[in-house]
Amino acid sequence: MTVHRRTIMTVHRRTILRFGALLPAAIAARAIVAFAQPKPREVAITARKFTYEPAEITLKLDEPVVFLLTSADVVMGFSVPEFGVRGTIIPGQTTRVPMTPGKTGEFTYLCDVFCGSGHETMEGRMRVVA
Repeated sequence: MTVHRRTIMTVHRRTILRFGALLPAAIAARAIVAFAQPKPREVAITARKFTYEPAEITLKLDEPVVFLLTSADVVMGFSVPEFGVRGTIIPGQTTRVPMTPGKTGEFTYLCDVFCGSGHETMEGRMRVVA
């Protein structure tokens, strides 16, 4: 082996050792960040002509949630106008819609995709408590 080749191999070994030493620290830092952020609460809602199940939900102020939306029959919408949240629900698929309620009170969630006669009455109640 020439001197040049040995020098290159030594540099490569040092580089690998440095990154190998940094890897556990990077994994630990990622774990701390993941631990510090709360996992969103999952709220399952099924849409069917012309209702939501459940028709009433209670959420906590500033608690992140993810709505898991499914449709039992046709394409539907899900909208919470007061929070600027919406999603399209396609039969056979789960639509994930994240939200963090920033104010307390009672709010309406409704279908904003025409789904047939009776669409205009399709809504649910959301209560956000402190």
